[in-house]
Amino acid sequence: MLTVRRAEDRGHEDHGWLDTRHTFSFADYYDPKHMGFRTLRVINEDRVQPGRGFGTHAHRDMEIVSYVLDGALEHKDSMGTGSVIRPGDVQRMSAGTGVLHSEFNASKTDNVHFLQIWIVPAKAGIAPSYEQKTFSREERRGRLRLIASPEGQDESVTIHSDASILAAVLERGDRVEHMVRPGRHVWIHVARGRVKANGIELKGGDGASGSDQGTISIEGLDAGQPDEALPSAAGSEVLVFDLP
Repeated sequence: MLTVRRAEDRGHEDHGWLDTRHTFSFADYYDPKHMGFRTLRVINEDRVQPGRGFGTHAHRDMEIVSYVLDGALEHKDSMGTGSVIRPGDVQRMSAGTGVLHSEFNASKTDNVHFLQIWIVPAKAGIAPSYEQKTFSREERRGRLRLIASPEGQDESVTIHSDASILAAVLERGDRVEHMVRPGRHVWIHVARGRVKANGIELKGGDGASGSDQGTISIEGLDAGQPDEALPSAAGSEVLVFDLP
């Protein structure tokens, strides 16, 4: 059985330049019942206004994955990495022993809408590192595409944790399946649109978790009205986390 975490029950803060929603406890939002799920510690859904962003700040001992839904996110860090992340791009930063970085909306006219994900690493104190790869909509359309995994399988980005992330773009009637092995756990996050997971309807921002589930079946539904400020292409977008 899946346990559902509805979008409207998440933490929410509106700072003017930043509208952010927290699936799990983060910053000033604290809910002892939602401190994370297994090694998945953070899923933040952020909308950042043009030219604004997060100034230089520090992280350590965390695998940080950024997944852009609309717009462009500019990244700079103390490792000398500088890049712009756009829809389809997946960025992984291993904070390890410590790293400084900043993230800004790269546009002066359009919002950026992205997910920031934190996963607890298998080992503390590793050397900081950075990786970015692109996964086109076609690679994700109607199938679960592996985008992050412990050993970079199938040309995914490498995360230093026994966890995998898969992504799919589903039009109405599309169906994908994921087998949850014994002793493993799954978190489903609907980035936008509407899907059914094992018969349970989920909308954008909703999450669902399960353990020792066997086969998870996810079916695309009509996506509904797109965000007026950030119109998206047809199809619902979903992430599946396979966790120890």
